[in-house]
Amino acid sequence: MRRNEREISDIQEIEEIISKAETCRIAFADNNMPYIVALNFGYSKESGNKLFFHCAKEGKKLDMIRKNNFVCFQMDIEHQLYTGINGCDWGMKYRSVLGFGNISVVTGIKERKAGLDCIMSHYGGKNDYSYDDRVLNRTNVLCLEIKEMTGKKC
Repeated sequence: MRRNEREISDIQEIEEIISKAETCRIAFADNNMPYIVALNFGYSKESGNKLFFHCAKEGKKLDMIRKNNFVCFQMDIEHQLYTGINGCDWGMKYRSVLGFGNISVVTGIKERKAGLDCIMSHYGGKNDYSYDDRVLNRTNVLCLEIKEMTGKKC
């Protein structure tokens, strides 16, 4: 990070940002074509830092994961515009997390339900949910194993 005074390296503060974030953006790459998408997510630090997502059984994300499963992710919170007299005196205060890792499709039914529970817990607060088998059969769960992440505050 160019401006060290803005870097957040404390894992507790990074996890606080993650817990408050409403969406996570994942950036994929295929050849020279970038693709970014905002998704609902859940975060787990059990057995390594991981992010979980859900998606359909087919689509562009899955096509890109098959070609290159190394991705970048980003989330941000607490946006506050500040103004000034001149146009370049304006700016935005926020806190964010940026990271990299490998993303894959979760295959086992127990693991898929655990990933969905993680997502649901992020938004609903509890940890044990039931799922309609018909919906579960048409839903993929993705797991992003975080290799590196850092935070930023402006």
